[in-house]
Amino acid sequence: MSAEVSIAPAMESPARLVWRRFCRHRLALASLILLTLLSALALAAPLIERALGLDAAAVNLFGRLAPPSPEHWLGTDELGRDLLLRLLYGARVSLFVGIVAALMAASIGAVLGVAAGYLGGRLDAVLMRLADGVISLPMLPLLIVLAAIDPAKLGLPDSVAQSENLSLYRIVAIIALVGWTTTARLVRGATLSLKERAFVEAARAQGATAARIMFRHILPNAMSPILVATTLSVGNVILLESVLSFLGLGIQPPVASWGAMLTGAQETLWQRPALALYPGLLIFLTVIAFNFLGDGLQDAFDPRAGRGAGRGAGRGAGRGVVRG
Repeated sequence: MSAEVSIAPAMESPARLVWRRFCRHRLALASLILLTLLSALALAAPLIERALGLDAAAVNLFGRLAPPSPEHWLGTDELGRDLLLRLLYGARVSLFVGIVAALMAASIGAVLGVAAGYLGGRLDAVLMRLADGVISLPMLPLLIVLAAIDPAKLGLPDSVAQSENLSLYRIVAIIALVGWTTTARLVRGATLSLKERAFVEAARAQGATAARIMFRHILPNAMSPILVATTLSVGNVILLESVLSFLGLGIQPPVASWGAMLTGAQETLWQRPALALYPGLLIFLTVIAFNFLGDGLQDAFDPRAGRGAGRGAGRGAGRGVVRG
């Protein structure tokens, strides 16, 4: 009986082992629950809107800055719109920008990183110098300059240039184009190690093309650092989007976002501080939750973190489990 008990942990599947390590990181588990709840509420915003019998975009100047009531649970904003619904619709935008921009940046970085690490030579030198150049640029001023470009002057049709959702997609594209460097460096480092492994040599001996080796054999084994880096970057992207929206260069009205709500709350800060408190608190909690989630994933994928997964993270996001 004792022999069976001692053998059982060794027979545990890798996915189950990773999940068990992740659950030991209590802050990461709590962050996952918080982000899941917030995402569910954001997705259910239209249903909540219909259930309350309200219109999130309806302006009511006679009911502006109203305190919480049975009709408006958190009160109304500076234009008389329901604050709770605006927060939920703002969560849809902020989470969409953060997750999609982080995934796009991770995809670009993964492709460039695996190509640089596997093919090497001049391509590696050019891509890494390009990454060094992007890293050396001050991120926030660069984003401000790119976000301030008038789409109409780029030759886009008026129907596109004046679209309400153009600012949303533009912010996603801008952040993705300048945020790929961290993932590229992590994937390049993992590729330099993996391309010497036996399973890559076996695939090369069987006549597999370079593309198949990179994307079928190497990249799946480098998913752990990619996943950790992407999770950690989501919080930074949400923070950047909020700053740009606060400066008036991000998401444009009437589309709701937490940063834009902070901008609208500036003039009524002393009358209704809750208008700035709620979106600011949600930005803070979401960014912290994604950071703790990334720390938990980092500990879960690191086999040496089995006994210390609950201590948080201070290690670099580049160590993952290689599954050959």
